[in-house]
Formats: sequence, C-alpha cells, structure tokens
Amino acid sequence: MLPTSTAPGRRFGVGGTGMPGVMALDRGPLWDDTAGMALDGYSWLPALRRRSRGAAVETRVMGRRAVGLRGPDAVRFFYDERHVRRHGAIPEPVQGTLFGHGAIHTLDGDRHRLRKAMFLSLLTGPERVASLVDRVAVAWEEAVASWSDRPVVMFDEAARVITGGVCDWAGVPVDKADVPALARDLTAMVDGFATPGPRHWRARRARGRQERRLEALIDHIRAGTATAAAGSALEAVSRQPDVDGVLLDSRRAAVELLNVLRPTVAVAWFVAFTGHALHRWPEHRERLREEDPAYAVAFANEVRRFYPFAPFVGGRAVDDLTWRGVRIPAGSLVLLDIFGQNHDSELWPQPYRFDPERFLGRLPDPDVLIPQGGGNRATGHRCPGEDVTLALMAGFATWLARLSYAVPPQDLTISLRRIPALPRSRFVVTPLND
Repeated sequence: MLPTSTAPGRRFGVGGTGMPGVMALDRGPLWDDTAGMALDGYSWLPALRRRSRGAAVETRVMGRRAVGLRGPDAVRFFYDERHVRRHGAIPEPVQGTLFGHGAIHTLDGDRHRLRKAMFLSLLTGPERVASLVDRVAVAWEEAVASWSDRPVVMFDEAARVITGGVCDWAGVPVDKADVPALARDLTAMVDGFATPGPRHWRARRARGRQERRLEALIDHIRAGTATAAAGSALEAVSRQPDVDGVLLDSRRAAVELLNVLRPTVAVAWFVAFTGHALHRWPEHRERLREEDPAYAVAFANEVRRFYPFAPFVGGRAVDDLTWRGVRIPAGSLVLLDIFGQNHDSELWPQPYRFDPERFLGRLPDPDVLIPQGGGNRATGHRCPGEDVTLALMAGFATWLARLSYAVPPQDLTISLRRIPALPRSRFVVTPLND
C-alpha cells in the first residue's frame, strides 16, 4: 500500500479524487506572502485562488505586487509579449542555479527568438528526437544488464542513463566513469533552485563547475584545438551568434549548452513519477507492454498533468494592464499557476484521478496542458524540448512496464512543500531474475 497524506496540503494525495486541503494563514491580498509561497509550495497559488474566489489572485511576493492567473485565456495573456516579459522577472537565485545568467529564459524580443531558433533546430523534428531516444535506450539497456539483485534507486539510475545518452547525442565528451558525477551536478541544478540552504548551494557549485568545464571546451573548439561533431548541439552552441552577429561569449554559450543537457536529465523526475504511477495503478502495465505508441504517449501526458513538476512561472507586466477586471500595474509580477491549472476541475473532469484515457485519440490543447509552460513554442517561452520530454517519458514507461522488479517497502509520499517534488524514496526497485 502507498502511504497517503497525513498532513493536508503538505503531501500529494496519490489516490484522492479532490483537491487536497491546504493549511495556510488567512493572509490579506496586500500582505507580502513570500513566506507563504515557500511554506505552501505547489499548493500556494491554488489555495490563494480558492480563498479569493475571483478570476485572479492578488498578493505580494518579495516586496512586489503580484497577480496569479490560471486558465487557457490566462496562458494566452501571459505569453503575449505586449503584456508580460521575462527580463527582470527571474530572481538571481533561480538564474544562478537552474537557468544560468544570461540564459534564453531571461530574454525577450529578437534576442529570444534568435536563441530559440537554435534550440528548436536541435530539439524538434522526428529524426533528432528519435536519435536522442535511441542513445538513451542504449544506455538504459547497458544499465539494466549491469544490475544484479541489489536495490536500484530509479531516480538516480534514470539520471545517469539520460546523462550518458544526451551527452553522446549532443557531442559532449564525457568518460563513462565521470557520468555519475555529471548526473549529480545536472540534477543538483534543478533540485536546488527553489530552496535556501544546502540544496541551493550544491546547485550553485554544480552550475559553476559545469559552466567552467563547458566554457573551456567551447574555447578549445573555437581555437581549433578540439572538434565538435557536425550537426551536434556542441557545434551549434559554439557557433551561435547574438543579434549583433558576434558569437556568444564562451561562458554564455556554456550556459546554453547546459540548457540542452540539464532539462533533458530533468526527465529523471518524470521517470520516478512514472514508476510511482505504475506501482500505484499497475493495471496500466499490460497495455504499455503491448507496443502501443499512442497509449505510451497518452500515459506520459497524464503523468505530466497529474504529478507536480513546475508550480508556476512568472514574468513582469510591461504596462498597466487589466485582466478580467483586475488591475495589474506596470512592473508587477504576473504568475501563471501551472500546478493549479493542470488540476483544475473546470478543465479536467476528476482531476485527481489518474487516467491516461483522457489523452487517447486527441492531441492536448497546448493552452490547457502546460506542465512545462505554455505559449507558442516557435516564438514564445514554451519549452523547446517538450517533444524530447514526451518521447523519453513514453520510452521509459514502456521500458519500466516490461521490466521485472519488486518494489520493497519505502516512503513513497510526495510532499507538495518540496520544489521540485519527488517521491521521498526516489522510487526504489529490486530487479528480479526471470
């Protein structure tokens, strides 16, 4: 049996059919709620919305007025650069850990579109996506062949497997012996972006270490003392100009190369959630074993919708705006409630029921399903690696369904306070010999 929530609002109700309750202070709309955001995590904006009973949530964060939005119309409003921009909105602790300083996530306008075109050329298209999935599949098969009857922490193993596969695909040289350390650094950058303390400082050290390593590699390529495979991510980033036609400086190029590797390795979070879902609802295993690609994709989409990944994204109002009668002064923070939208009963019947069937036979509306953000992928801030994420998740769902393993006793609760969320045990399995 999976453990269920014993503290309302603090843990994800793995078998619940309604929105978990939230224990929160009765804070007024102009009260600075930075502490509440840190305390409530994923439940913060949904809880404020339920109390406000309005179309938007008004609050203050880090001393700035903030407005929280949700819904397809809100997605279109948020990703319209006439309304909301990223520049100046992403806090330094997030840049210093998750994205990197000067990364594409902090840009708007022509600079953003030029940089985005590079990412789209690398991360979209059936052949490029399939090539990456194939490299990860080879690394997975090698890893599984090396297992004995020892317990395997699926999150950690998936991170190592994806790291090896994506580095091979991207043309980034790494010795096999160094893959575990690199995987730890790449996951640390994600794990520490939203929290103070040791996790945050591990993330900063990991980013600094890997930025320096890739910066030196890019310098060697530009100097002609090293080579990058034609068509690889390493070559593309090394040759990427800015809007003035001058090559990105090598540190910024290293940041963007990490923004290919790091988000790909972050799929390890979804792999742990996939294992969690297959354990909680084992009736899906048989259909995933049957080589039904459509069902594997539907299952992956439901994992992305159901499990907590990104709580919200933020930007800055570029002018005095109005959203459904709510005034948004210029410079205010505008927050798009991702977790709340993906569990909104107005958009998803029985939102706390895990049901891949809801995605069979239809493509999800990109303004409704937004686990990795929304907007136009080609021109806006929607994740350019969404196709890669979905393909890798569908692959892992099938591979795990076919794998013979036992799930030993462990703590599988998922705290909604922890960002990014993860099963507390990271999902441990014991391989079985057939």
